[in-house]
Amino acid sequence: MSASWWRDDAVPWSADGWSLELRGDELAEICHHDVRLLRAVRAAVRDRGWRTVPVAVTAVDSDSHSLTLSLRHEGLGARISSILRVEASHGELRIRWEGASDTAFDACRVGLVVLHPASDAGLPVVVTHSDGSTEASSFPVDISPHQPVTDIRELRIDGTVLQFDGDVFEMEDQRNWSDASFKTYSRPLELPYPYRIGAGEVVRQSLAIRHGGRREDAAREAEPTIDLRPGGAFPAVGVEVSTAPSPVAPSTLGSHRVVELDLRTPTWGAALERAASDGLPLDVRLVTDGDAAVLEGAVRALNLLDVLRVTAVDDVSHVSDDATVALLRAAEPTAAVMGGTRSHFTELNREQHRIPADVDGIVLTTTPLFHSIDTEQLVEAVAIQRLLARQSVRIAAGRPVHIGPVSLRPRFNNVATTPEPAPGGSDLAEGFGAEFTGETDSRQSAPELAAWVIASAAALAVPGVSSLSWFETSGPRGVEGTPAEDAVAALAALGGGELLTGDSPDGLVWAIGARHGGVDTLLAANLDRTERTFRLGRDHDATVVSLLPGTWTRLTRR
Repeated sequence: MSASWWRDDAVPWSADGWSLELRGDELAEICHHDVRLLRAVRAAVRDRGWRTVPVAVTAVDSDSHSLTLSLRHEGLGARISSILRVEASHGELRIRWEGASDTAFDACRVGLVVLHPASDAGLPVVVTHSDGSTEASSFPVDISPHQPVTDIRELRIDGTVLQFDGDVFEMEDQRNWSDASFKTYSRPLELPYPYRIGAGEVVRQSLAIRHGGRREDAAREAEPTIDLRPGGAFPAVGVEVSTAPSPVAPSTLGSHRVVELDLRTPTWGAALERAASDGLPLDVRLVTDGDAAVLEGAVRALNLLDVLRVTAVDDVSHVSDDATVALLRAAEPTAAVMGGTRSHFTELNREQHRIPADVDGIVLTTTPLFHSIDTEQLVEAVAIQRLLARQSVRIAAGRPVHIGPVSLRPRFNNVATTPEPAPGGSDLAEGFGAEFTGETDSRQSAPELAAWVIASAAALAVPGVSSLSWFETSGPRGVEGTPAEDAVAALAALGGGELLTGDSPDGLVWAIGARHGGVDTLLAANLDRTERTFRLGRDHDATVVSLLPGTWTRLTRR
């Protein structure tokens, strides 16, 4: 596997029946006698724009009962030196964090973050609140738009007790951002933010974990099965136009071209011209501040081109609310009018009531590396993409769903509290859009990303999803010239067929296919660290597939 894909610095630690994996500054896969209780614990510092302050591990010390990390959180105006200490006894694991700020700065979060595994969905939980009262609740099964549990001092989950100290905590469903976790954190979001951390201020928080039994992890099958069944039309596969600086060569990759035009910037006309030069039908997303004249001008330009659909979103909420859709309709587009969000599934889930019921379809995007940039997060996100897709289809209530462009890193900061950078000229000499507001990732060119794209398609292509798109054509967020290009092309070639779709047995092996005239073309991928063998189908005609780690394959059967 490529060095840029899986990390090679993870260190196992165990004491008194407790075990975890130290991944940089993160205490990951916390187990008691091999039963996983928590996905991870880490100390997080987020600046006034919710950006994560970079953290360095300056020292690690351990003995037979404890593990101590010395941390330095520095950047974005923050300088915090801290100690993260783990102490184990037979019945309890205690995690303490103490951070001292060298300077005053505005923050949105400073303290411990606890990640519960997504497999906790549906488990009952008893919450002890800050006033000592208790409440019976449960982890949500559907992705919860808002905090499922608030005012937390203690959680009792299936035989495990988690006690929090140092602040009032609450929980959010991180599956909204395709994370495979529920997150318990402080400070409550109902309090004002950003808030001031004073020079010399010390923050102290702790978590005590006691495990009393239950929580049995499911054993992995030696040769699991993916049962592919017909699911309607295979979704169209598109790619976003490159946002890189000129020159950019035209591309024919995919069945359509996605382009986002920020009508507040002077480059939108040139960006539209670049997208149209690829000669493919367009899926256009318009970002508007409500200027009717500018929106009308954009729609006039669109009406001269081959446009499949057009979506307009408000530049503050990032969703297609009533006023924004009304403004778009008043401009009289000839293409189908969509509604949705340009940021995350989160906004669709939370703001679906603001999207008019008469739009022709639902549009959303997702990115797996919003809260964490680890490959573990990238891989785990695929199973959550399937939940996200199914819930989007339910929200759409019979209307077609268009998902993408999926990107590795965010294309812009939807929670920014200050204006993001933007081009000054009207040409594309400096690029546009995500070239200014987005992030890049070295794994964009990794061989394993091709398998990840196949797996992502297999997860997202549920009945009701009409189109999928990934990344950009070229540039630092592009697929052309990378192994992922072959995966996108293989998926696009399945267009026009009947979708063959099935659930993954473990979120690590995936398959998708299309049926054309009695011939099935199947694409299978292995995201695991080890070679995997699995079956496609349950009957006597089942196909056995063996794949090396981080690889994919194409096969046909009649």
